[in-house]
Amino acid sequence: MKTEVLTVGQVPAVLYGDDAPRAFLFLHGQCGYKEEAAFLAETAVPLGWQVLGVDLPQHGGRTDGARLLPWDVVPELQAVMDNMQSRWRHIALHATSIGAYFGLTALQGRPLERCLLVSPLLDMQAMIAGMMAQAGVTEAQLAEKKDVETGFGPTLSWDYLCWARQHPVTPLCADTRILYGERDGMISRQTVDAFTSQYGCRLTVMPEGEHWFHTPGQLRFLRFWQQQQLEANLT
Repeated sequence: MKTEVLTVGQVPAVLYGDDAPRAFLFLHGQCGYKEEAAFLAETAVPLGWQVLGVDLPQHGGRTDGARLLPWDVVPELQAVMDNMQSRWRHIALHATSIGAYFGLTALQGRPLERCLLVSPLLDMQAMIAGMMAQAGVTEAQLAEKKDVETGFGPTLSWDYLCWARQHPVTPLCADTRILYGERDGMISRQTVDAFTSQYGCRLTVMPEGEHWFHTPGQLRFLRFWQQQQLEANLT
């Protein structure tokens, strides 16, 4: 498969596939990297797509000091999409976990034809509230201190909480399809069901699936799901 390593602005990227009129933007999840896009490309490229994977801040090949915070990530993704719109007539999104949150936040109003979301983080405010409860931190304490170390995960940030409240996510296009693991320990089924019901998204639930699709069985299910969605979209 043709593979091109490049940068889009300051963002390290990798492009899979021969020239084509349509492309997926691939956004990885926490601890991921741009080359994970190769898994999607193995299915999408034979069906006439190119796949562009990018490294989110503090991931993969990033050494520029940008942080995995919305006020850093959102402008970057908007610049990446500007670049893609100048090159491809048809653009879609494949995003995982927090990558889905940033994609849904950054790309509102863009001409995306379809979105494939895997274990998507759809309610950042609820996620932060859960972390606050686990750390025993009240909203008043966070507002006063601004940043609080948890000892078990990311630093709690008052600015991040305010951002999440001001930027609830909604779908980017009518053709939005979600893959969710039955045993996802990070994203609640209630949150996913509420989102899909409100916006008419198509939901697939993998029995016994987890938040991270990583075992051989889970990866086979993921590939089968991707194949189904892409072939259905061709009709």
